[in-house]
Amino acid sequence: MPRKVDIPEKVAKLRDFYTKQKRAPGYNEMLELFGYRSKNAVFQLLRKLEHLQYVTIQHGKLALTGKLTGTIRLLGEIQAGFPSPAEEELIDTLSLDDFLVERPEATFMLKVTGDSMIDAGIQPGDMVLVEKGQAPKNNDIVIAEVDGEWTMKYFMRDRSGARLEPANKRYKTIHPTSSLNIAGVVRTVIRKYG
Repeated sequence: MPRKVDIPEKVAKLRDFYTKQKRAPGYNEMLELFGYRSKNAVFQLLRKLEHLQYVTIQHGKLALTGKLTGTIRLLGEIQAGFPSPAEEELIDTLSLDDFLVERPEATFMLKVTGDSMIDAGIQPGDMVLVEKGQAPKNNDIVIAEVDGEWTMKYFMRDRSGARLEPANKRYKTIHPTSSLNIAGVVRTVIRKYG
């Protein structure tokens, strides 16, 4: 009868190795790490971890996912209305990249300067995650090159054409005169407090 594998223990050992070494272990290192005698046992464990999305294996190469390398603990939910009793319970760990970025190959980050989008909750110093390759819809916040200048505004299109709307009444609507190129759609705003 096969032994039951303690997945949380194996994940903890991999996470500890990654924290110290900043890389995934090799197969020989995993023999020692897990106390195994055969590479087949390591391979079987990695298949289980891949199924649970802790690792990926492509062309024999092991990569640790954000679920394993993520250092932020998800402890539960918090009521934003009336206070309610809460218990701290570790639900999972997560990588902010995995949580915030749907398409990493098409995503880039920019630091915000200026205040033309403050009424949309985007302030100077914030970071925005922008996704390339998506056609913008009305009211999407976009990064655009308009008449040779870069800006971040609401995208709007109607019968009269496309325009860029600020989220601050001190700024005017931008109507492109010669060119409008959309670099991407803002998907996430990140703000650090303190």
